[in-house]
Amino acid sequence: MSKMRFQGATLRKLEGTLFITPWVVGFLAFVAFPLVFSLYMSFHRVKVTVNGIETIPNGVEYYREILFADGGLLYDDLIPFLREAAVMIPIILIFSLLIAILLNQQFWGRTFFRIVFFLPVIFSSGQIILEFIKQGEGTLSFVESLRIDSYIIEYVPKTWVEPINHVISSFVLVLWYSGVQILIFLAGRQTISSSVYEAARIDGADPWNTFWKITLPGLIPFIFLNLIFTVVDLFTFPTNPIISKVTTANYGLSSALAWIYFMIVLVFIGIVMLLYSRVDKAFSGKRS
Repeated sequence: MSKMRFQGATLRKLEGTLFITPWVVGFLAFVAFPLVFSLYMSFHRVKVTVNGIETIPNGVEYYREILFADGGLLYDDLIPFLREAAVMIPIILIFSLLIAILLNQQFWGRTFFRIVFFLPVIFSSGQIILEFIKQGEGTLSFVESLRIDSYIIEYVPKTWVEPINHVISSFVLVLWYSGVQILIFLAGRQTISSSVYEAARIDGADPWNTFWKITLPGLIPFIFLNLIFTVVDLFTFPTNPIISKVTTANYGLSSALAWIYFMIVLVFIGIVMLLYSRVDKAFSGKRS
């Protein structure tokens, strides 16, 4: 029996290795060298001449300039963007969770609606999204008619007015980016056995208690996965003001800015993982 278990574990590891091998090969062939070379350029002054690329050692000068000398390169755009992300992330997660629960129900045309919610992920490229935003097509007309912006200005702190108004002005486009999250939540919901819900109904549990005691705890790992995906997706959003500053005008400065931004993304992912570990521990205590 132990030999069969060993062979089964080895087979699963081999399957996992085979699945991840194309990504590893692609990363080493197309990403690893540019990534390391960009780190090298961030410590050098780079000049492109007819004879090739000339690099002059510059130390941490670019990092010092970005972090301490010139706030306009990073902080003037980063801080408003972080506030905007703090508003967008809960909206995307809550919306995708509710839609996934609805799409898991049995009703006529369910497959059609599943396709409708996922189609924007397939057809919406970065340039299309930018064109929609420029044309002002991301707003909800009934939201504008309610003059919600005036209430936001009156009751919300000034530092949060602009990020919230920007999210509202592109609300439809924000929801368009929920297709992958809906798919993940839908797959997660289907991992919860229907027998658990039948037992809950027999015990007299209503849908509200069923959601909080069964559905939500069962979806905690998928909430964590969607949270990481949403953070990474937002930090690479087409309208991201930091990414737009990474240009070919100054390779050394742009490389340093890109690496600082990359570290910020890693910090956010680390915070997400810390929050997940605490939430999962709390739910595990309730389940036990």
